[in-house]
Amino acid sequence: MSTPNLRIRSGHPDFLDLPWEKSLTEWDHPRRLHLPKGISRHEVRFFGYDTGVYAVKEISARTALHEFEILRRLEEIEAPSVVPVGVVERPWIDENDEQSGAVITEYLRHAFSYRELLSGPGFGGRRNQMLDAFALLLVELHLLGCYWGDCSLSNVLYHYDADQIAVTMVDAETAELVPRLSKGRREDDLAIMVENVAGGMADIAASRDLDLDHADLALGEDIADRYRNLWVELTHDEVIPVDERFRINERILRINDLGFEVEDLHLTAEDGGHRLRIGVTVGGRTFHQHRLRALTGVEASDEQSRQILNDLSHYRANREELSPEIAAIRWRAEQFEPMMASLRSLGDLRTVDPVQAYCDFLHHRYLLSAGLGRDVPNDEAFEQWVEEGQPGYPI
Repeated sequence: MSTPNLRIRSGHPDFLDLPWEKSLTEWDHPRRLHLPKGISRHEVRFFGYDTGVYAVKEISARTALHEFEILRRLEEIEAPSVVPVGVVERPWIDENDEQSGAVITEYLRHAFSYRELLSGPGFGGRRNQMLDAFALLLVELHLLGCYWGDCSLSNVLYHYDADQIAVTMVDAETAELVPRLSKGRREDDLAIMVENVAGGMADIAASRDLDLDHADLALGEDIADRYRNLWVELTHDEVIPVDERFRINERILRINDLGFEVEDLHLTAEDGGHRLRIGVTVGGRTFHQHRLRALTGVEASDEQSRQILNDLSHYRANREELSPEIAAIRWRAEQFEPMMASLRSLGDLRTVDPVQAYCDFLHHRYLLSAGLGRDVPNDEAFEQWVEEGQPGYPI
């Protein structure tokens, strides 16, 4: 049998040691790792290399190539999606009379599926966060011109992001990218999402031997409502008196506070020049992430970045004589890196993701300081955090 055609991005293994001549279900390979995963229509398995862990999904060669290209473009615009590594075209025909193939992506570390989230003891307190995060993901993708076509609970993974939950797109088989997504296509995506989410909740009820009446079939509608409210907040035009232009900056700050970049402002004079119509072009949800990276070089997700920036502001509060640049350098050397070293030294489940652990610690320090009515130094807060043996946020 002829060899497969592999297209692999640089910086990753060549994957030639995997048995591509067989179906993925037949692989018995020493590199295979048994890791948690969501429900998928296709076979997905994980493999460990020195450079990291990779997910291999078996699909048709045509679909694999499409998904690989879409994921690469999403990565270029910093969309919340998994990182594509390679695509494989095999020399044989699959059960659907299509050429067999596979797509290889980086394993999303510290992530979990919606079933794990729903079954967790802290889901009641996390429900609103989950719904907001799901809506936020759809809004961000649509702002970036991505029509998903198959948005569902099974096609995303969740991870803790500071005191919030973040969602990442892991399946882009049906996705398309266009310069601007029409309202009709956005509503079509929402309708598909509502139907798919209802089906997912019905499956969960069935797996627990519950009557369909006990399934949360309205979950998708709830997400859609949150989506529409957020979409209006980010994209609506605002009309202001011409002598109240400070409101332009207020609008930008509100959008930045949600984590989104403002790419362009559109200002139009109305009412004979007495009023201004403000329109905005909103980009990706990377505002805090970019700001933290520029100031300190620290890499974190956007919500983690927001909290770490607050810590930097706290550090600067009594050091007003320092420029922002010098303060950021000293904060990283005196606060961030020593604490990260202390966190890594613990070696327990709280610190599997050190940046998230740092955010957990910051939350603990805040609660401790608020309770005592004074600023608690890092060493004192860390000592108590270790003694308590609990993460900073309820999980």
